[in-house]
Amino acid sequence: MNDTITIADLEVHARVGVPDEERATPQRLLLTVELEQPFAEAAAGDAIEATIDYHAVTLALTEMAETGEWRLIEKLAEDAAALVLTKFQPDCVRVEVKKFILPQTRHVSVRIERRR
Repeated sequence: MNDTITIADLEVHARVGVPDEERATPQRLLLTVELEQPFAEAAAGDAIEATIDYHAVTLALTEMAETGEWRLIEKLAEDAAALVLTKFQPDCVRVEVKKFILPQTRHVSVRIERRR
């Protein structure tokens, strides 16, 4: 089992939604990202070089969200997972996207897991 870094509820604003009108204005989303990889070496040496820089991950995800456009949060989750796997190379990434669109719910979300 690998160790896990969790970025919980990263607030981003993205153009997402099936109708054009919904995508006209960026809306608030929360992204939770779990990055799985061993980090015993990083912990032993207190070395950022031996682990994933979670600050860099948040910056990359925020930039992706703010510059992209999606019809489905499923696609946004896939794009986020692909970005993290490519740029930061964890063994596994899990991404949850929360959208606050239905007034009778706290949120709607999708959750995916992808491995290298």
